[in-house]
Amino acid sequence: MTDKFVVLVTCSSVGEAKRIARAVVSQKLAACVNILPGVVESIYHWNGKVESARERLLLIKTSRNRLAQLQATVMKLHSYDVPEFIALPIAAISPAYLKWLDESLQR
Repeated sequence: MTDKFVVLVTCSSVGEAKRIARAVVSQKLAACVNILPGVVESIYHWNGKVESARERLLLIKTSRNRLAQLQATVMKLHSYDVPEFIALPIAAISPAYLKWLDESLQR
């Protein structure tokens, strides 16, 4: 197991996705953010009803020591009342990518 994570965040638009991605990379809270092409159709419970939305999905690569600040920044910049923020640990990673990720997160 590594101390690295992939964080999932859905956004209401490509503009919001790009704004959040640029902010967290420029602040070195993430080494890389992928904005998946196309839309994600989300179906969920909200205020006692089943709702749906067309969203953009971010895949954010970061480290354990950046998670709290990354989450705070996403919550501040996001338009949703309850933004998705799911951090999945990276169990295995190539040595070269790990080195690049570490270097990219250095301040």
